[in-house]
Parts: sequence; structure tokens; C-alpha cells
Amino acid sequence: MSAAFLAVALLVALIVGVPIAVALGLASLLTLLLFADQSLVVLAQRFFSAVQTPGLLAIPFFVLAGTFMTTGGAARRMIAFANALVGRFHGGLAMAALLACALFAAVSGSSPATVVAVGSLMIAGMARSGYTKEFAAGLICNAGTLGILIPPSIVLVVYGAATDTSVGALFMAGVVPGILLAAALIAAVAVLARRQGLPRQTRSDWRTVLKTGREAFWGLLLVVIILGGIYFGVFTPTEAAAVSAVYAFLIAVFVYRDLKLIDVPRVLAESAKVIAMLMFIIGNAMLFAFVLTTEQIPQAASAWITELGLPPWGFLLMLNLLLLAAGSFMEATSVILIFAPIMFPIATSLGINPVHLGIIMTMNMEIGMITPPVGLNLFVTAGMAELPVTQVVRSAAPWLAVLLAVLAIVTYVPAVSLALPRWLGL
Repeated sequence: MSAAFLAVALLVALIVGVPIAVALGLASLLTLLLFADQSLVVLAQRFFSAVQTPGLLAIPFFVLAGTFMTTGGAARRMIAFANALVGRFHGGLAMAALLACALFAAVSGSSPATVVAVGSLMIAGMARSGYTKEFAAGLICNAGTLGILIPPSIVLVVYGAATDTSVGALFMAGVVPGILLAAALIAAVAVLARRQGLPRQTRSDWRTVLKTGREAFWGLLLVVIILGGIYFGVFTPTEAAAVSAVYAFLIAVFVYRDLKLIDVPRVLAESAKVIAMLMFIIGNAMLFAFVLTTEQIPQAASAWITELGLPPWGFLLMLNLLLLAAGSFMEATSVILIFAPIMFPIATSLGINPVHLGIIMTMNMEIGMITPPVGLNLFVTAGMAELPVTQVVRSAAPWLAVLLAVLAIVTYVPAVSLALPRWLGL
């Protein structure tokens, strides 16, 4: 009864337009009032203890680093470097946009931030070069999803905190799937370029490639600092996030000099808004997960799924379908915090590696970013391209086939996710 009420309360709140964070907290509060013996003081304690989890401390720093990178000119230099590398091919500007998204994803950790940073420059640029604005918007909307898969990733940090899984291992596990997805999207553009005669840019000589690469170097070095520092044990993922924020500030203000010291308070304020939103969602999602655990819902779900006798491949298929549905209606961190405590013990009992499970869940959340009605990338892209959301949905839909194909490969070929962390001894 309590499980049904919790689900119905959440669903009704979402249908009537209550923000996801408030809906999660309200459903948790009502369920405790009606079905549990817990004091309401426990809810306040759980909320504040949830947002003070040490592993989640990385999120504010990664958000701040991404904001400095977005406003400090790093994105523009990465786009120029990507265009110099692949712009000469048919569909080269589209390939450059994809490559730029992959590069910026490696320093931002956020899907919407990747869409904003690359889309604000590339959508208009592609339209001027002979692409339709709808094609450009659909491509950037999908490519932006790389922001939560290629490390550093805020979603992977949340999963690691929720399941006590090594964030360092999760970061390394996201590298190969992220590269695979970027390569698959670039291959799809190459096929379309030949069939549709997509335009190409003037061939860049090696001097231009080296010049743009040198200018983008300081931004790209952040990836090496984060992943190298974690792998060699110089600092923990949380410390790596703090280092990345300081480094991003230094290169934006003192190296690239696109950001003046007087602008820093504005950047901090913008970051604070995003951080407050994320932490409020996380805190309420943790309350929801606490009520689930208090009412023994994960245990009951685990027993029910176990009784079905599903083989590992069947469980993973069911998990993907469930997460794809949930990701269409809820924000990524909320889905992770709700479903990870339920699915984690079942997956481990079936012999599924926790790191592999984290990458599967994150890839499902990628697809949720571009599926209505709550796909955040759709709304961000619509704002960037000045197009109706319905048009962006139609433009982004064909690219879903590529994302679903890569999801299937990552789901059923664990080595894609696990080979690199195992090779590195993580």
C-alpha cells in the first residue's frame, strides 16, 4: 500500500506540473505521514545529511569548472581546433561540432553545459555554411549527451555516492563508451554527408591545426590533470574536482584572459544557481530513496525480480526499458538516486559488475536527455537555435538510433566499459 501511494503521489505531482525536486520531497513527506512511524525530524536530518555526503562535494567544483570553461573562451578554442582537424571532409563542420562536444564534455561534466557551450557557436555557424538549422539543432542536442558520459561526469559522481562505487573507476569506465558514441555519431554524419552532399570547409594546413591545437591546449590539459591525477593517486575524485575549478579559473582569467577579475563574481553566481538546483534535487531524491528503504520497497522489488528467474541478459533488457521510460519523465540524478538502491543489489547478485551497471544507467540517462516530455537538452537546444521544441524533437529523433545501438553494445559487451579500469588496476 505504501509503495503504491508513494508512486501515485509522485506521478500525480509530476502530471500537475510540480517541479521534480518538490514532487520527490512531497511524495516522501506524505508517505511518512500516512504509513510510517518515523518522526518528521528524520526527514530534515536525512535531507541535510544527504547533501553533505563527501562524494557529492565534487559536484559544485565540477559545475564551477564547467562554468569557467564555458565563459572563459575554452569552448571557442576547442571548436576551432576540431574544425581544423575534420572540417575539410564532407559534413566536416558537423563532424567538428561532434568532436567539439566530445572535447568539451571532457572538461564540463554536464550535458546542458555542453549544448550551450558548443551549440551557441556551432548551430549558427552550420546554418551559415549550408546546413539546415534543424539538422544542426538535432545533431548538437544528441552530441551534448556526451557531457554526462565522458569523464568528469556529474551523473557518475551521483551514482558512485549512491552505491559506494569507486568514482575513479567509473570515470575510467566512461572513456571508451564515450569515444565509441562520439565515433558512431561521426560515422553516421559521414554516411549522411555522402548521400545528401553536405558541405565541407576549406582544407586547413598543418600550421593552422597546430596553431588551433596550441590555443586549445590549456583547456584540454584539464582532462589530463583530472584523470591522470586520479589514476596516479595524486588526489581523490573530489580533490580532482576542486583542482579543476581552480585550474579553470586560472586559465580563463590569466592564460586566455577572456574573463576579467571583475566578471568572476558573476560566474560564481551563475554556478551557485546551478549547484543549488542540483543539490536541492539530490537532497529530495535522497529523501525519496530513504522512504523506499524504510518501507522495504527495494527488498520487495529485489525478491520479486529474483523470483522471475531472469537471466542477466533479461534483467539488463528490463533495466534498460525501465530506465528509458523513467528518464523521459524525470531528471537524470533523480532517476539514478531512486533506481540505483533498488537495482544495485539485484545486479550484483546476478554477477553484473557495479561499474558496468553505472555506465549502463548513465547511458540510459543520456537518452533521457533528448526524449520528451522532460528531455532537458531539447529545451536548451530550442533556446540556442531559436526553434520550437517540437521541431527540435523531430530533428533529434533520427539520431536516437545511433544512441540506442551504442547502448546495446555497452550493455551486452561489458569489456567496452570494464577493459580500461581493469587494465589500470581500478
